[in-house]
Amino acid sequence: MRHRLTTGLIGGASRYVLALIVALALIVPAASPTSAHDSEEIADLVDSLIDAVVNISTAQTVGGSRGIPIPEVPEGSPFKEFFEDFFEGQEGNGRQPQKVQSLGSGFVVDPSGIIITNNHVIAEADEIYANFNDGTKLEARVIGRDAKTDLAVLKVDPPKPLKSVPMGDSDKVRVGHQVIAIGNPFNLGGTVTSGIVSARNRDINSGPYDNFLQTDAAINRGNSGGPLFNMAGEVIGVNTAIISPTGGSIGIGFSIPSNNAQAVIAQLQEFGETRRGWLGVRIQPVSDEKAEELGLADTSGALISGVSENGPAAGADIRVGDIILEFDGRPVTKMRDLPRFVAAAPVGAEVPVVVFRDGSRQVLDVTIGRLKEKGIEKAEVSQPPLDLKALFGLELGPLSDAFRAQYKIADDIKGVAVIGVEEGSVAAGRKIKAGDVIGEIAQMPVVTEQEAAKELKTLIDNKRTRASLLIFTGDGEVRYISLPLNP
Repeated sequence: MRHRLTTGLIGGASRYVLALIVALALIVPAASPTSAHDSEEIADLVDSLIDAVVNISTAQTVGGSRGIPIPEVPEGSPFKEFFEDFFEGQEGNGRQPQKVQSLGSGFVVDPSGIIITNNHVIAEADEIYANFNDGTKLEARVIGRDAKTDLAVLKVDPPKPLKSVPMGDSDKVRVGHQVIAIGNPFNLGGTVTSGIVSARNRDINSGPYDNFLQTDAAINRGNSGGPLFNMAGEVIGVNTAIISPTGGSIGIGFSIPSNNAQAVIAQLQEFGETRRGWLGVRIQPVSDEKAEELGLADTSGALISGVSENGPAAGADIRVGDIILEFDGRPVTKMRDLPRFVAAAPVGAEVPVVVFRDGSRQVLDVTIGRLKEKGIEKAEVSQPPLDLKALFGLELGPLSDAFRAQYKIADDIKGVAVIGVEEGSVAAGRKIKAGDVIGEIAQMPVVTEQEAAKELKTLIDNKRTRASLLIFTGDGEVRYISLPLNP
């Protein structure tokens, strides 16, 4: 019940590999941070919270192994009788199916018996039990679960109302705020640790909606699904993952912010599934060169590189080349903010979207559609199959009205815009420059960076050494250049 990702850190000649563990995790004390809260205050707070935190135990039936077959021995061999006697009764009498146990944590958010935990804690479990601080053990059933945010909602039927804890506002959490965590590390039972929020908005590449709180409160195996509390006793995070070389805490843990979790939890309770919003666009980051070209102060926002036909964005007149700066009143600081904002938007709601187009900000109203869950990562974030900048020194983008105006590109020219070319690169050596338009690659029309990268990758995969590019320039020149594919 544990997933492991690795990331390499290289310094000088040394290489350190850290394992990112989506733990069944919680918390063993690390060094306590300096805090305005004294030990008696923290102890009183823990007393009021610990009964709402539960241990989640699960059992999964796995198939048994086959017995040991009798080796094939030639007829007449002196060993045949020996093997038959030794293996008699063994074949087909392997181990029977067995139950595999696993442990995690969770917390009660409704006295009627609603419990929140991580999806990976209960995924594929045949039996789920919630074990309470007073020794009570109740069987739990799954109300709904969501793999993309790693959240699950469980229901138990208690004989009396349960102690519950409130969800807090994670947007108010600041780096340096003190937090405490309660959970079930290493099957030790209810354990409390304290620390601070050490970072916000962490992307650990675990899913399309990563936006974790980072904490140095010790989180270990068995703590996944446990709560991260602020000093008002509110849940501001759901503990989910750690970075560690050994599986134990090194002071880098991650929690799903409560504001991200609440929308998912509400949908799981109401529908038993998530119903995410859909905009119908492909997006990419705003590069430094693009921001400079358009006169933007920074690289905030999400650049539209494609619009789905008949999708919500198309109906709202959102166009390729637009930069979305705000969505429903929330600033899009980074490209990856947009998929999360859109996913949380109510299906069918009309929301304002601020785009940068033709040198000015425009407000467009878009009616949110419902996302088809398959392919969410590719539906909202478009990544080229090749790193064109690293390979050729090329930075490409949509052929926008602003680009046409700046470089005097005729309206009948179709293709992908060359936004920037690195000095000394392969592209620069072939005299490709910012302001050019690539219309074809190997006689195949291209209009997006993704299409250009796909065509070049196909040529490379087919062992071609050069690609013929049709180039248009602002002064009306049309030329073909031969681009080396094995620089």
